[in-house]
Amino acid sequence: MGQMGSGMAGRLKESGLDVVGYDVNADQRARLTKDGFRMAASIVEALDGRALVLTSLPDPKAVTDAWLGADGIVAHAAKGTLCIELSTIDPQTMRQAAGAAAARGIAVVDCPVSGSPNEAHAGKLILIAGGEQADVKRAEPILKLLGTDWKYTGPVGTAKVVKIVNNMMSMGNVLVAAEAFALGVAAGVEPEKLYDVLSVSGGRSHHFTKRFPNALKGDFSPGFKMELGEKDLALGVELGRMTRMPTPSASATRELYALALAEGFRGQDIVALLAMYQNWAKPA
Repeated sequence: MGQMGSGMAGRLKESGLDVVGYDVNADQRARLTKDGFRMAASIVEALDGRALVLTSLPDPKAVTDAWLGADGIVAHAAKGTLCIELSTIDPQTMRQAAGAAAARGIAVVDCPVSGSPNEAHAGKLILIAGGEQADVKRAEPILKLLGTDWKYTGPVGTAKVVKIVNNMMSMGNVLVAAEAFALGVAAGVEPEKLYDVLSVSGGRSHHFTKRFPNALKGDFSPGFKMELGEKDLALGVELGRMTRMPTPSASATRELYALALAEGFRGQDIVALLAMYQNWAKPA
């Protein structure tokens, strides 16, 4: 029930569904209770009487703990439950969790999402769905509430692969745009004029036109946090290692995201890479 999870839960709640939430952080549970959510004190409590479970978690360890722990989903969800896993994690962890769930008669849809917390709350996410087609069909009513569109990728694990490579592209796009934009300003072009031209030129990207207007105002409030960008790039590099394919561009990009974290941009949006380059452009 972090930024994305609470956004999606809010969307489902406002759509008339009976939503029970859980977050490992007690302070977050208390905040969400004040916001009107019905929060459980444990995963086991949250699962009680639920035929549908959705998980949105920050990293593979959190997914492993929530799904495969002694007090987790696989151990306590009822047979026949449908579980939709929404996180951006490696495909191996997804397949491990789904395999354990299947052994207990629990259906699983691998469904990472693309979009911001605001888009999650508005039901305007892009969904990437993998799993048995019958399970995806069963999940359709929920998918239609969460997103404007979804793509089917094949068996469990394939959706995670697609999300990882999508995020590799996205993180690289933002990094190159930040570097190029900072260079243009350092070379004497007014930022607003530079944006006006670049936003309609061949080098633009979805993330450039979405994020850079905020950056020009000095607003780096997180739609997608820097540390999550670094995590997703690390997943891409590791996937390359697993498949024995070199990923030099993603590796270099990941190092620059790690540098941004080291320079104090943790918790800020990935477009804060622009501020890092602007700091470098200042005279000594």
